Amino acid sequence: MPRSVDLKLAIMQPYFLPYIGYFQLIAAVDRFIVYDNIKYTKKGWINRNRMLLNGTDAMFSLPLQSGSDSMPVCERELAPDFKREKLVNQLQGAYRRAPFFSGTMPLLEQIIRFTDENLFRYIHHSICQICKHLEINTGIVVSSSMPIDHELKGQDKVLALCVASQASTYINAIGGTELYSRETFSEQRVALQFIKSKPFEYPQFDNPFVPWLSIVDVLMFNELGTVQDRVFSGFELV
Repeated sequence: MPRSVDLKLAIMQPYFLPYIGYFQLIAAVDRFIVYDNIKYTKKGWINRNRMLLNGTDAMFSLPLQSGSDSMPVCERELAPDFKREKLVNQLQGAYRRAPFFSGTMPLLEQIIRFTDENLFRYIHHSICQICKHLEINTGIVVSSSMPIDHELKGQDKVLALCVASQASTYINAIGGTELYSRETFSEQRVALQFIKSKPFEYPQFDNPFVPWLSIVDVLMFNELGTVQDRVFSGFELV
């Protein structure tokens, strides 16, 4: 039997100022679940991303208090010596000459200067603010609020969240094609799709193009309307 509501769902880890594909995924669905009760991964992208600096990619990050490797994201805290103004200055220095600096920097300052010390709440706030700026109206839900067995892992947890949400379709990033089985999803009456971003090249000063940097880079070098168009239509579902 089909679902009573045609609801498209996506589920992702929280990432700080991620690339445009993250926001394309949010825009492609009706509800977006962001994980707060999953293990923090040191070498992942939760608290770091890449910007353009002197013509090449450079890392920026949120420093964290030391903690057990088994701690979930929602229990991690920003380091007491995290200097928000230093990160603001980093981005200002990198993009001051960018054509849309004046329209983008106030948004980034508001995000970076957010005073919460909890890693998840800090990143959750940044995701919501970027979505508001891009006029993405998708409902964003925190995973721990969902009535499922949170000890489940991988595909089983995703399916449980789909069922709890009464989702008819689950959309995942294209990199997850090997992680999920269309057959298994179909057994739960959930269609499985993957989102694939189309190439999006734009001038970055006079340098060779560096792809897939943070959404910061996209906003600095493109009109807001152009970014919105790419967010809502610059992908395909497979």
